[in-house]
Amino acid sequence: MKVLNIITFVFLAGVLYAQSVVETTKVVSKIVDRQVSLPGEFFPYLRTDLHAKVSGFVEKVDVDRGSVVKEGQLLLTLTAPEMTAQLAEAESKVKAVESQRAEAEAKLVAALSTYERLKAASETPGVVAGNDLVLAEKAVDASRSSVRAIEDQVKAATAAASAVRELQSYLRVTAPFDGIITERNVHPGALVGPGGGQGTPLLKIEQISRLRLTVAVPEAEVGGLVRWARVSFTIPAYPGQVFTGVISRIAHTIDMKTRTMPVELDVQNGGLKLSPGMYPEVRWPVRRTSASLLVPPTSIVTTTERSFVIRLKDGVVEWVSVTRGTRAGDLVEVYGALHDGDVIVRRGTDELREGTHVQEGSSPR
Repeated sequence: MKVLNIITFVFLAGVLYAQSVVETTKVVSKIVDRQVSLPGEFFPYLRTDLHAKVSGFVEKVDVDRGSVVKEGQLLLTLTAPEMTAQLAEAESKVKAVESQRAEAEAKLVAALSTYERLKAASETPGVVAGNDLVLAEKAVDASRSSVRAIEDQVKAATAAASAVRELQSYLRVTAPFDGIITERNVHPGALVGPGGGQGTPLLKIEQISRLRLTVAVPEAEVGGLVRWARVSFTIPAYPGQVFTGVISRIAHTIDMKTRTMPVELDVQNGGLKLSPGMYPEVRWPVRRTSASLLVPPTSIVTTTERSFVIRLKDGVVEWVSVTRGTRAGDLVEVYGALHDGDVIVRRGTDELREGTHVQEGSSPR
């Protein structure tokens, strides 16, 4: 009987010892680098609709949908017979007023010559009447005024002719930048007119050798945005291939409806494999600006009232409330009154009450 009691005592002591030993680990502090998948959309780097600035008939269209064009290349030619007549009339008026200017300048030279001869003769007393000299001087002044007035007319007529020539230059529609014609809406013989931003454009041109990749970044991730960072993405049309773009433009404003911030990436598209309108899956890098505290997921205890981890301080159990963050590999980001290197229970449980004395065990390797 005495031997049995001794065995029972040893067994119970072993159980109590086993219950007082807990497996522990340490809180880790480091910069969290991870990736999240975000949808994006491609847009042309440049895009514009080409309208007719002047009224006329389409004479010739040198491009079609899909044509690759260079900046300044002739795309479309219009004809406007009435504009040719306007230019001829304006140039004829310029010639007429130039002829009048030449005649007025000749009269000025004659009046000036007469005045100078009379002035020279008036130096001899009694040869020229004083009134005749005054009249000759007034004639010179009148001729000068006439020449100045006609010079103003010449400038006005020349400006009018230049304006008609400038309008006539709009009969030739050229490419504003290197790109591809993505839409053609007119054919020879069509009557077109000034539309500005209204109405159907003659042509649409887009620059897609360089694309804008727009990504709506969630508000929680905008703190890690780094301009000029390189970001990878994939396209359903090219499975297995990975493309890259560079963060170039950040909106710095949050969309109130989606709680996201638009960010644009520049994507080089020399082979024209990518197209506007495609929806890539972007592997968005997330990097905290400061170090995060990381713990194993099993260390977090969640009850109906709170989430906490169990910290050991001099062998005494402490419950430290935390908020769970994002996952980083095998660990989880947490926010709370923890510090780097704090010893915590690897497998937390609310059965370890605060103030309990326990013994640390080694973590499995």
